[in-house]
Amino acid sequence: MKANVAVIKTSPGSVLNDYSRLMDMAGYRDFISPESETLIKLNLSWTKYFPACSTQPWQLEGSVKKLIEDGFKREKLFPVENKTVVTNPVKGAVNNGWMPVLEKYGLPFIALPEVEWVKYDFKGKLLKLDEIFPEGIEIPKTFIGKQVIHLPTVKTHGHSTTTGAIKNAFGGLLKEVRHYAHKYIHEVMVDLMLMQKELHPGIFAVMDGTVCGDGAGPRTMVPKIKNFILASGDSVAIDSVAARMMGFKPMEIPYIRMCHEMGLGVGDPDKIEVSGEDITGIDFGFEVKKSLVIYGDQLLRLGHLKFLERIALQSPLVFWAPLASNIYHDLIWYPTIGRSRIKRFMETDWGKLFERYKTQRG
Repeated sequence: MKANVAVIKTSPGSVLNDYSRLMDMAGYRDFISPESETLIKLNLSWTKYFPACSTQPWQLEGSVKKLIEDGFKREKLFPVENKTVVTNPVKGAVNNGWMPVLEKYGLPFIALPEVEWVKYDFKGKLLKLDEIFPEGIEIPKTFIGKQVIHLPTVKTHGHSTTTGAIKNAFGGLLKEVRHYAHKYIHEVMVDLMLMQKELHPGIFAVMDGTVCGDGAGPRTMVPKIKNFILASGDSVAIDSVAARMMGFKPMEIPYIRMCHEMGLGVGDPDKIEVSGEDITGIDFGFEVKKSLVIYGDQLLRLGHLKFLERIALQSPLVFWAPLASNIYHDLIWYPTIGRSRIKRFMETDWGKLFERYKTQRG
C-alpha cells in the first residue's frame, strides 16, 4: 500500500495560493467532502505566541480560504481547540492571530471546554487509554461522525520525538487531564489513530513547516525558517515525512512504527510517494531536547522519582505541576530566552507577516 504526501516550497508572498495548490496536490477531496460537517482542529501548544509552536494564521487562512472557494459551506465548518492545564484556548486564539482570520471568513471559534463531552464506548481495543481512564473516555460529542482537518506544525517534542498530525488529535479527543497519558505517549498516539478511524468518516492534515521548531519542543524551541508546507490524507505518512525532513528515521520513532505495523497508515518512507518537491536530500538536522518541565515530568513518571508519581501528579497536590510549568514557561523562559528568539523571528519576512495578521480585523 502506498500513501501520498504533498510537499511544496512557499514564501510569505505566495503562501495562501500555495496552500490551495498543496491541498489539490494531496487530493484532499478524496478524503474530505463538502457535503459533510468538517472539524478544523487547530493546534495550540502555548497560550502565548511562539514561532512554530501552534497553528500559524496563514496556515489557517490558506486552508479555510481553499475550502470556501471549493464550495464548502461556512455553517458546516467548525474550527475547534481544547485547553490543557496550562493553556487557555480563547486567549490562545487571540494571541496566535486566529481570530482575524476566522472573522474575515465568517467562522466561529469553538473552545472545546465549552461544548458537551460524553463518555464514548470505543468498539476497537485500545492499547493504553482504557487503562489510563478506567472510568471511561470522554470526548466532545460534536466530534462524533464529523470529518476532520488537522492543522499541526513541523516540530520536535520532548515526549514523543516529533509531533504532528497524529498528536494533534491528543488536544481534541482527550480532556485537559490528558497529561496522564505522557507516561505511555507512543501507545496513546496509536490509540488516537484507532479512535479517529472509528469516529471520523474522513481525516486530512495540512502541516505548516514555514518556520519549524527544533530542540526542546513543543514550546521552548529554536525557530528555524524552512519554507515548506505539507498535506496528506494519511496522518501516519505525513508525520513520517516530516520526521524524515527533520533528520529522524521515522520507523525508529515508536508511534510511527506501531501505527504502520497495525495498518493505521503508512510510516515506512519507502512506501510513501512524495509529490511536489524532491526531498531526497532534505535533512534539517534537528535534535530532540527536553525542557526543564518535561525532564521533571519524565523523572516522576519513568525515572528515579517514579515512586512519587501518584502523590505528585495524581492527587490533590497535583496543582503544583501546572503552577510550576506556568512559572517556568511564562514568567522565566518566555520573557528572557523566548523573547530574544521571538525578536529575531519578527525581523524576518514571516515575522512581519505574523504582525500583519495580529493587527488586521475581519
